[in-house]
Amino acid sequence: MLFSSMTFLFVFMPLVLTAYILSKKEIRNYILLAASIIFYAWGEPRYLAIMIITIITNYAGALLLDRCENPLKRKLVLLATLAVDLGFLVYFKYFNFIIDNINWYWATDFEFIDVIMPIGISFYTFQAISYLLDVYRKEEKAQKDIYKLALYIVLFPQLVAGPIVKYHDVCEQIDDRSVEFKYVIIGFKRFIMGLAKKVLIANTLAAVVDKIFAQSPDQLSWGMSWLGATAYAFQLYNDFSGYSDMAIGLGLMFGFKFLENFNYPYISKSVTEFWRRWHISLSTWFKQYLYIPLGGNRISPVRTYVNLFLVFLITGIWHGASWSFVVWGVWNGIFIVLERFFGWNKDSNDKFSLAFARHVYALLAILLGLIIFRSDTLGYSWDYIKVMLKIKSNSGIPEFDYGLNYKFAIAFVSALILSMPLFKNILYVKYEHKVLRTVINIWLFILFFLSTTALASSTYNPFIYFRF
Repeated sequence: MLFSSMTFLFVFMPLVLTAYILSKKEIRNYILLAASIIFYAWGEPRYLAIMIITIITNYAGALLLDRCENPLKRKLVLLATLAVDLGFLVYFKYFNFIIDNINWYWATDFEFIDVIMPIGISFYTFQAISYLLDVYRKEEKAQKDIYKLALYIVLFPQLVAGPIVKYHDVCEQIDDRSVEFKYVIIGFKRFIMGLAKKVLIANTLAAVVDKIFAQSPDQLSWGMSWLGATAYAFQLYNDFSGYSDMAIGLGLMFGFKFLENFNYPYISKSVTEFWRRWHISLSTWFKQYLYIPLGGNRISPVRTYVNLFLVFLITGIWHGASWSFVVWGVWNGIFIVLERFFGWNKDSNDKFSLAFARHVYALLAILLGLIIFRSDTLGYSWDYIKVMLKIKSNSGIPEFDYGLNYKFAIAFVSALILSMPLFKNILYVKYEHKVLRTVINIWLFILFFLSTTALASSTYNPFIYFRF
């Protein structure tokens, strides 16, 4: 089930929220758990068993870790539980990729049934692992109530596309939280903002982006290649941050306070800063559960560079089973290492000219990386980049209708404005500013109306990050 679907907006969400608010505090977790299972099973009931096995395995593994003091036995329990978690992830996400590459490299012809990846497995697997590692490190006690652990892993607001919620950030909220009217209202406003970013901006931009990237780079002009790249950057940001806004808003409605997942990444002055602002929950997960255990920056500079590179290589692999994602991870890793080596990763109060130059550098590196990220093959991305950088110039390009119209122009300009912190606290205007609050509320109502109207009249509505 999609957040941006009529079923969710006008049936599922109102029914669940009403039942939740009107119920006694003691049964609210069970209502949310049941709703989360229905939400997930709505689209993919056959994969519900995988999720249940993940819950039971991590529940049992954490209890054993909590009761065992022998270091060797604790490590064996940890490794066995991780083997189940990562085994499911590797099989469902990478099996086809591994077999295809074996066939290509050894010229074999292994034929297997194509494995279809369950939606959200990357996200809920990482959440389960964070819980397990917190217990292993003795930073958290094992959850004795399997229903509470299940709720943490399958909570529907962030189940299928994040943000990745770490156990230590919400364990107390699972045990005890309250529903406050002001947070329900703020949550709903945040949800509307996310819905509008997804439906009115990302979907509109996607219609043009898909047509541009469907063309061979030989058929693209220099200007159209840059338009496709920048429009895709805005589409990706509004699609994913829009989903995160909806997830955070839904969490507030049910009494959960999730950490922010985006912080205006396109204002960054380095690739390092970009990753502090983009998909924050994933970046912090890798930092806490991979980079620091590898030694972080407490070791020699060379080892630090290797650790940074490995983290971003794995980040690329995490995003998907494709060489394009692997190379995209390598691309980011190279820039992260170089910035640390030259000291560009640090915040500084540069003069305007230098700050502007750094910003242009960062945007160019990010944008070229996103071409690799978006392309189906490495060959396509390289040909596309050559057109962008005028390494290759096309002539005699036939005219093609990319669907450029006023809706695209409005969406593009809106995306540009929303990528900057101009209206950062617009939803938190104080009560004393009654006129401004009224204007904002009317504006949000219009956005909700336009979003639902667009949903009712359009067939294009996927979330990009569902496939990761």
